[in-house]
Amino acid sequence: MIPANPAEQALDEALALVSRTPDGAGSGGGAGGGRRACAWPRARDTAARAGDGVRARTHRVPLADALGEVLAAPLDALTDLPSFDTSAMDGWAVAGPGPWSVRAGAGVLAGSGRPEPLADGEAVRIATGARIPAETTAVIRSEHCRESGTQLFADRPVLTGQDIRPRGQECRSGDLLLPAGSLVTPAVLGLAAAAGYDELTTRPRPRVEILVLGDELLTEGRPHDGLIRDALSPMLGPWLTRLGAEVIGTRRLGDDPAGAEALHQAVTTSAADVVLTTGGTASGPVDHVHPVLRRAGAELLVDGVAVRPGHPMLLARIGNRAEGRHLVGLPGNPLAAVSGLLTLAEPLLRALAGRRPRPRYTATVQGDVPGHPHDTRLVPVLLSGEHAQPLRYNGPAMLRGVAAADALAVVPPNGARAGQELEILDLPWASGGCFT
Repeated sequence: MIPANPAEQALDEALALVSRTPDGAGSGGGAGGGRRACAWPRARDTAARAGDGVRARTHRVPLADALGEVLAAPLDALTDLPSFDTSAMDGWAVAGPGPWSVRAGAGVLAGSGRPEPLADGEAVRIATGARIPAETTAVIRSEHCRESGTQLFADRPVLTGQDIRPRGQECRSGDLLLPAGSLVTPAVLGLAAAAGYDELTTRPRPRVEILVLGDELLTEGRPHDGLIRDALSPMLGPWLTRLGAEVIGTRRLGDDPAGAEALHQAVTTSAADVVLTTGGTASGPVDHVHPVLRRAGAELLVDGVAVRPGHPMLLARIGNRAEGRHLVGLPGNPLAAVSGLLTLAEPLLRALAGRRPRPRYTATVQGDVPGHPHDTRLVPVLLSGEHAQPLRYNGPAMLRGVAAADALAVVPPNGARAGQELEILDLPWASGGCFT
């Protein structure tokens, strides 16, 4: 085992004794079930399956509003592309062998009407993207020919069809351009516009409501007198937006009975697809999430994950599988909340949005990385080439490490040795995230 800080290791081992179960399975049934830590990979799979099980919503939106959403219907070609023979270059359209007689006038421009056909031995100046006159043999680039009086001469052999984009070169009407499930990127918007679309049928972004729980949180100024700044409200909204969610609101609720009642009201009546809470997921005297879920008749899909930081995270379904909404309960410590975002919220939201899971990849870790005796660890890292450099300040309450990081490395139980390949979880701003 790679040794960790003795005090941290002792705390981790004590927590592991009270939270770990022999099978490592997530708890099912009602929210009153016993706490059973779910293995980290299984927790992510459970979150993805939960999102896949929800009946998909669709809407039809203008192109500009479809960015970052997923196609709910195939993108079929509405016409041939290009829809007429066009010039691929600025130059001359010619008919037959040269030299050619130059047609008088301004030539053929892009966007102009149907040009007059060329006679054999005739040439006309043509712009890139302009419609090819009938009977054209080829287009000669301006730099590959020369004018002499009313004659045009080629400086190199002319091949039939050169520099002409024939009608239907890219696609024919009715061809499948992109299947349903494709992410709408800027390039997809360009393709859709070129194909003649004004609107797209897509799956809307999952709606998320954020509930920040706790009486100890300040919204401005410096920490003082046992109060701390709310670091999660400024962070979670933009983070979730980068994951492709639509954040419909962020509220702060107290730890008193009124806060518990407001939490129950939000859980049972929110218009969001996902209610995301911070704090209150443990079993302390003011931790209201579990009691509220029991009262709401929610089904706990994940109740604790064998991961550090972030062990007391949870995922619950509210309502039936196809129509149900979900609650993701994040721990209150900031880096632990980040762990919950990557473990439960991201797979759930990607599935609800119809997006594919992120491709998995590994990187070689630089230096030994301490591990938990039983649980997975998520450690902030900087990426350099194919290497991952672990960062300091990776305690559950710390954001200094992740703020400087490109990703989190997945460290197996008992740690990793220098040079070992570790799975890497990109942070959304480092990996490009969702187009917003």
